[in-house]
Amino acid sequence: MNKSKKELFLELAQPDENGVSRWVSIREFVGKYQGLQLGNGGSWCRDNSSLAKKFNLEFDKGQTLGNPIDRIRLNGYNTECVFNQNIRQDIKNHYKQQCCAMCGARGNSENTQIEVDHKDGRKNDPRVSDLNTQTFDDFQALCKACNDKKRQICKKCKETGYRFDATKIPGNYYSFYEGEAEYDGCVGCYQYDPIQYRKTCNDRIYNEGYQKGYDERYQIGYHQKTTL
Repeated sequence: MNKSKKELFLELAQPDENGVSRWVSIREFVGKYQGLQLGNGGSWCRDNSSLAKKFNLEFDKGQTLGNPIDRIRLNGYNTECVFNQNIRQDIKNHYKQQCCAMCGARGNSENTQIEVDHKDGRKNDPRVSDLNTQTFDDFQALCKACNDKKRQICKKCKETGYRFDATKIPGNYYSFYEGEAEYDGCVGCYQYDPIQYRKTCNDRIYNEGYQKGYDERYQIGYHQKTTL
């Protein structure tokens, strides 16, 4: 019976009882271990691989010029929750039929194809990671172009600890629809839910306009009463 790539690497690496192994050179990926070669991107050792879900992987990239990875080793068991990015099929089917929540596009070209997006870009909620407990409201339809932009914005947000300022987009009057600028989450950001952003901000604009009109009418009425 053929061994999986995970099993082949474990056979090479020989981790101890603590999950720590020796450094394994990519030069060892020959013969029966040829399938471990990283020419296809090394899917067997990526963050979402079954190997990475069990062990902490370390990569040495400083041995030779031109090789993105020279050596790999296991450095203990992974005790953190690994987020499962799979999305339930009924949720996929629902959103694949919709237009992009951000720009309204939906087409056949690469950039206009609809992707089902995890609204929370941090992807650290175990409930959303579980197919049995994730809900339709955890996702949204985004075209590939908008989803790519969102990923870059979310990355910067996580690095800085500050939300994206939605007023950078012409026509937006508020930086976010809920919460504060300094925040370690996603709820309230424009990219988290553009539809909710528009609904909340439209209500806010209406209420502020109504209150402004009410205050002005009150001041005019008060002035008229006091000058009669």
